[in-house]
Amino acid sequence: MKYLKYTPYLYFIIGAVFIYDGFSKWNDSTADPKVSFFIGVLAIFMFFFRRRFAKKLEDRNSKS
Repeated sequence: MKYLKYTPYLYFIIGAVFIYDGFSKWNDSTADPKVSFFIGVLAIFMFFFRRRFAKKLEDRNSKS
């Protein structure tokens, strides 16, 4: 279960890639960058959410 400690960082990397993709599509008239930005922001949100949830779970397990 040690790998669960690293999964929030995977969300952060995926979010950064999608935000970069959105900026690269920004000036292209045929591409729609909104989807890339949405997925990127959602992944960054999941990074912070998972990190906070893991911290709560760790604190709860240490009290037991």
